[in-house]
Amino acid sequence: MEQHYKLFRVRELADNDEDFIGALAQAFLEEVPEDAERLKKAVAEKDYFTAYQAAHKMKPTVDLFELGVLDILIEVQDWGKFEKRDLDITNQLEVVLNAVDLATNEIKSDFNL
Repeated sequence: MEQHYKLFRVRELADNDEDFIGALAQAFLEEVPEDAERLKKAVAEKDYFTAYQAAHKMKPTVDLFELGVLDILIEVQDWGKFEKRDLDITNQLEVVLNAVDLATNEIKSDFNL
């Protein structure tokens, strides 16, 4: 439990309300993997605007659940925002996608979702 994500800030936000914590975990599972796929596709297609949007949307939740990749996600976001055509963002994207996958699987298991 809480190996690839942390609930400290989630618990703080939820004031230790277990139902609300569960709802936030469910929201994570509904939003973040979908946004991560959108981000992956956008980077592959060099769709800078969509990459920026997807990364920007993921930031608050990735930060709240403390996946440990916020700075790297911001690099990917900025790649899209500033259309950094001369930069290969693939490695950073893989780090983010891996962190999302690990956290997603762990949250599913931990919350029986």
